[in-house]
Order: sequence, then C-alpha cells, then structure tokens
Amino acid sequence: MSAVATDRPSPRARSTTAGPVTPARVARTAASERVRFRPERVSLPDGASAPVDPAATVGGVLAVPADIRRVGWWDGSAWVGDPFGSTVVAGHLDAPGQGLGFFEQLTGLRRGDVVTLTGSGHRAAYRVTEVAAMRKSSIDATSPVFDQRGEHRLVLMTCAGHFDRATHSYDENLVVTAVPDGAAH
Repeated sequence: MSAVATDRPSPRARSTTAGPVTPARVARTAASERVRFRPERVSLPDGASAPVDPAATVGGVLAVPADIRRVGWWDGSAWVGDPFGSTVVAGHLDAPGQGLGFFEQLTGLRRGDVVTLTGSGHRAAYRVTEVAAMRKSSIDATSPVFDQRGEHRLVLMTCAGHFDRATHSYDENLVVTAVPDGAAH
C-alpha cells in the first residue's frame, strides 16, 4: 500500500518559523485577595486595648492567660479575616490578688459597639450584635460559641453570674458576638 498525502502536518512536525516573543506579564496581587491574620491585640470602643495570646484547650477547658491584663485567642478557632467560623477570644473577669481583668469591660458593651482586632500590620473591625449571659454548663465544644462552620464572626467571652467561693468559679459566661464591619485590611 502506498502512502497517502494529506494537508495536515505530521504530529512530529515542528514549526521552524520563529515569531516575535510576547513578554510575560508582571504579576500583581489581586484586589480581592483576602487578608487573614492571628489576632495580637483587641481594642474596645473606649480605646482600651489588651494583648492577645494564643490559648489552647487543656482538658476540655480553654486555658486563657493567667495575667488578667491579657486575653487569649483560642488556637482552634478561625483566624481574623477567614470567610467562615468563629474567632474566639476569652479573658478573665477578675482574679484573686490581681483585681478586675481587662475583659471586665465586656459588661459595658452594647449592640452596635465596634471592637477591633489587629495583628501583623492588619486590622479588622467587628460590630457587636449580641451580649448574653450563658450558663457555663451549656458551653462546650458543640455549642454555637465555638462553631467553625457558619459565617465568620467574633466571639468574646469572660466569666459572669454568681461566684461560688467553694469552687472558686462563676456559674455563667458573658458572651459577646460581633460580625465583621467591612473586610480585614
């Protein structure tokens, strides 16, 4: 059988004509790139602020900093600027020998107040949507406070309610929920 001529080039044929080379584009960060950071400082509406340290869960309890002037970001929670999940920051109401803690000021927050988180040169503002006391027994890993599946929000927590001298603990937590007030930048 003889070979049949076609108008198509052989699959092994290569172009030998060199045309002009198009210069590569210079890459730029897209304007829509999301800013995401670990909170390093929290500021309340009156301008008072406190350092934020990473805080782990130890034996089922969130281990906030012992120094009541500092607060703790639950290291299992969302980062600031994430598209979903709760960024959880907790601190002491008070402590023996130290007096009132920084988060004692949460008792004065009201719906509509703005709380700001900063870190790594970035900033994010959150508008308070709810301030509620919750029984400590109702707050566990499955409670909405720690939910990482819903829309992004900030949850601030401290102790509240009745202090039991026998157990050295409060029976409630004050839970402040806030939603992003614009994008983190």
